[in-house]
Amino acid sequence: MPDSEAKKQPDEEVQRVLDAIDGLGVGGSAEERARRLTELLDGWPDTHAKVREMRQQAVAELYDDGKGLSLRQIGARLDISFGRVRQILAGETAGPRKRKQEGGPNAAAGDTGTDAQSGHSS
Repeated sequence: MPDSEAKKQPDEEVQRVLDAIDGLGVGGSAEERARRLTELLDGWPDTHAKVREMRQQAVAELYDDGKGLSLRQIGARLDISFGRVRQILAGETAGPRKRKQEGGPNAAAGDTGTDAQSGHSS
């Protein structure tokens, strides 16, 4: 990992959110922590979708239907590839193959879904 990536610090507001999430896992009994974390996880899909939509809107504002920054310029400013910028503008998310390569929940377990020969789940 290049030094610039290793030293990169989250934005102050992002860090506050990350710290708040970390705080849910400390203090109180195990039951209280489990309840707080369950509540967070129960709302996570909606929150994740909302954050993706907000990011898509912000990137769209930067692009401004081709009258603003180019995809490469946006990518350089956000430290992502221009291809990922295109995907964000299109509302595309990483597909199952990408999630599995990145160590998604089933990748470590080696879950391949269904056994093609028997039709049984693995």
